[in-house]
Amino acid sequence: MISFDGGEYSVPNHLRDETVWVGHHGDEVVVTALERDGAREVARHEVTTPGNPRYVDEHFGPAPEGPLNRTPRARTDAEAAFLSIGDGAGLWLTEAAAAGTSRVRVKMAEAVTLSALHGVDAVDRALGRAAVTGRFGEGDLASIISYEASAPAEFFHRADERASLQSGTSVWEGFGR
Repeated sequence: MISFDGGEYSVPNHLRDETVWVGHHGDEVVVTALERDGAREVARHEVTTPGNPRYVDEHFGPAPEGPLNRTPRARTDAEAAFLSIGDGAGLWLTEAAAAGTSRVRVKMAEAVTLSALHGVDAVDRALGRAAVTGRFGEGDLASIISYEASAPAEFFHRADERASLQSGTSVWEGFGR
């Protein structure tokens, strides 16, 4: 953002900490930058008043992930081993952190050990199921793995529209007319 005549205007993110030239052109503010091939117009905004900034969303670059959509990144070899299990591991870690789970490192090490015993796919599936159901206690992961290994395949049901008791929203179509 730059300030000009009491108003604030956005400029492209790649020009952060660079010098730009700003001037009026009728009812617009034109921002010009010196680039490799010469001076070039990089932004044009309507004139504004103090406290009413003018901006273009594309000028700010990609939005950061934010606290609700963080992607776990390994900082140690133990964390890398855990996250290499699969997407279920990343989901489990995110959900466990959001739930305030204690002894996370111990549970991560247990998951790595279980993946060596039961296979990566089984542990990844169990971690995903534990994350979705909020099971972060001691022994929960081993319990889920054991249950999934012993339960008959037809026992697991997937929710779909054919078996739903929900009547749908079509009954509300004429409401308020």
